[in-house]
Amino acid sequence: MKTIDLNCDLGESFGGYKIGNDKQVLLHISSANIACGFHAGDPHVMNQTVQLAKKYGVAIGAHPGFQDLAGFGRRAIAVSPTDVYDLVLYQIGALTAFTQVHDVKLSHVKPHGALYNMAAVDSNLAEAIARATVNFDRSLALYGLAGSKLIEAGEKYGLKTVSEVFADRTYQPDGTLTPRNQPNAIIHDSNDAIRQVLQMVKEQTVQAITGEVIPIKAESICVHGDNSHALQFVQELRHALTKEGITIKAIR
Repeated sequence: MKTIDLNCDLGESFGGYKIGNDKQVLLHISSANIACGFHAGDPHVMNQTVQLAKKYGVAIGAHPGFQDLAGFGRRAIAVSPTDVYDLVLYQIGALTAFTQVHDVKLSHVKPHGALYNMAAVDSNLAEAIARATVNFDRSLALYGLAGSKLIEAGEKYGLKTVSEVFADRTYQPDGTLTPRNQPNAIIHDSNDAIRQVLQMVKEQTVQAITGEVIPIKAESICVHGDNSHALQFVQELRHALTKEGITIKAIR
């Protein structure tokens, strides 16, 4: 029976601002990427989200991003590999404080937003993330865009890598995601997104925005938790996968 990891970016509320419906989404996913206080989240939200993930048996990952609350970590920032190493190590450590207190294991690291996309094509930044991860704990898995420099860097440093695909994003012919500032970057129709996911999981291919069908390695599916339809979509997606005989399971 085929299995797939279903992950979601969570813990992105902060202060008086509530983003997403984490408690309900956690019932339907296998892995959670928890914001570490830079692009979103705060100590209270991190603590609470770790407890909820533990309660529901969901694998916990650190979701480090740029220190850019106003831009939600989705704006490219000029950084050196040293900058990236330090900010990733710092954020993994912050989340691990809560996992240790609640006696649950941190399972993986997945960069957020612009940092993720930059590391997908820049080997120096990718290696900085991989180095920070392996130096902190070499048993952690590293999530990255399928076919990206980040996956290559993780493999180079001997980490378990997880090739990630996106349910609601379109792809370029080179396998990168269509930038959010370009037309048709987001798939808004849930039926279209589910069809894309099933193709990626069952056939290991995806149709690029140009119409070309390209190979893709799908080990984990990302759904975004920061939009108003996240809960409904993750329920629909899980149902569609289960209907096809595909088991949702975290990558341990």
